[in-house]
Amino acid sequence: MYAKMRLAILAACGAMASAAIQGQTSPARQIPVPPPPMGWSSWNSFSNTVNAQIIMDQAKALATSGLQKAGYEYVNIDEGWWIGRRDADGNIVVNDNQWPPVGLTDKPGDMSAIVRFIHNLGLKAGIYTDAGMDGCSMTPDLGPAFRDVGSEGHYEQDFTQFAKWGFDYVKVDWCGGDKENLDPAVQYAEIARAIAHAEKATGHPMYFSICNWGKQSPWNWAPHVGEVSADIWRTSGDIVDPIVASGRHADRKASFDKMLANFDQSIHPEAEHTGAYNDPDMMVIGMPGLSDQQNRVHMSLWAISGAPLIIGADLTKLTPETLAMLTNPEVLAIDQDTAGLQAVKAAEAVSGVQVWSKPLSLPGVRAVLLLNRTAIDRDMEVHAADLGLADQSAMGARDVWSRTQLGTYTKSFAVHVKSGDAVLLAVNGTDLPAVQFKPEGVGPGRPLCHGCDYRFSKVGAHTSWARVRITYTNPDRAPRFAEFHVNSQDGTRIAFPPTGAAPGTVTVQALFDKPGAGNVLSFSTDRDVMPVIAAIDVE
Repeated sequence: MYAKMRLAILAACGAMASAAIQGQTSPARQIPVPPPPMGWSSWNSFSNTVNAQIIMDQAKALATSGLQKAGYEYVNIDEGWWIGRRDADGNIVVNDNQWPPVGLTDKPGDMSAIVRFIHNLGLKAGIYTDAGMDGCSMTPDLGPAFRDVGSEGHYEQDFTQFAKWGFDYVKVDWCGGDKENLDPAVQYAEIARAIAHAEKATGHPMYFSICNWGKQSPWNWAPHVGEVSADIWRTSGDIVDPIVASGRHADRKASFDKMLANFDQSIHPEAEHTGAYNDPDMMVIGMPGLSDQQNRVHMSLWAISGAPLIIGADLTKLTPETLAMLTNPEVLAIDQDTAGLQAVKAAEAVSGVQVWSKPLSLPGVRAVLLLNRTAIDRDMEVHAADLGLADQSAMGARDVWSRTQLGTYTKSFAVHVKSGDAVLLAVNGTDLPAVQFKPEGVGPGRPLCHGCDYRFSKVGAHTSWARVRITYTNPDRAPRFAEFHVNSQDGTRIAFPPTGAAPGTVTVQALFDKPGAGNVLSFSTDRDVMPVIAAIDVE
């Protein structure tokens, strides 16, 4: 599915020019990284009143509406599935009435029944818990209040139970953790280790979704926390409180301004890489409050930022226009790009008139969002240099929503953008030449080694937000991990997927905060075997 999405961009942009890389005539192959998850969650439209019938209806809608075919795969059961009771052995007890048998041989209260229903549709199932003793049902927006629905003190037990039930995804909230003033970096690392224990005990993998609303800057500690191979973390609060059609807040509306604020808070490009993603919250596309134009802007923002695409609307009520928006293959290809990077703000000549640029895995290709947040229409200029593309080379531009070619240009071009609107482009040019750096202290007398730390000094780039392509070898069957630092900035944990015997590359983005070639880059680890890093190429 993701290969097909990538081909959508390739076909749209035509033949791509190869990047000019100094000192490297045959670049190592790029290793694809896990994409952000795509699916649906129960919270926005059903609050904590969720039950088996709701989940079955939504799963069937996902499977039959074209969303599954487009790549949406997770059906996530959020808060409200559990009433906070445990048996004498500490195992979770589930309400039989809420989760009755699904098949003829199922038992009431056995969550594996709803998982089998979801799996039989070719989809994956997600579940929810809290890092603390309590969960967010302590103060419910709708439905009864439940205490003791958190997993603190039962991490290994609960996550092993989730894996035994067959769940493929687990979202861990922070209401209880926040109430107890716990340290999220400590708790979520412990949870990650509990997930690893559950996966080893059952052989069943689970995707890790962290939901602590951006408290204590998760982008600094959450990437691959506990050395999970892929994860997401919330960067802000909810866009909207639940809008349940039959509930007392049925007249609520989603806010376009709140959606924009969540996007702004999610931009941490240094942390989004190698299968780790900033999460600005589930989407409100298709919910009351936003126009079709605003929904399209919303989808563009989530795609350009490489956000998880988790739908919050009632899937049984989506209009054909909304479904077409959610399944546009070129937009999805931008979000799901195998380089796994986030957009950076490339230009803002006038406040609120923003050019966002996301490097894609194809050489010389950028996803570009022209966002006009002002009260008047604008002609917005796109400059090749701002995108890290060569001024003198041809630059093609395509509108991915209308699926039309805008033309071929050199240096710059302009696009008319209405007030409060955005235009999403795929731009194809030629990358500026990269400069290659070898690790210090490596030479004939000191070969590359598996246990070494790596340091690169006197490093500069074309722009302050640089792309760093890392050539490495990892012969293992699982990722290796290393902490990456630029100067004295907070580090970020990078995953290095297996390459086999031949080298491969992954790419990160880094803020070079020292002028010229005054930056120092380093890779280190405190306990694991490092990948063998042969070189970095900086653009």
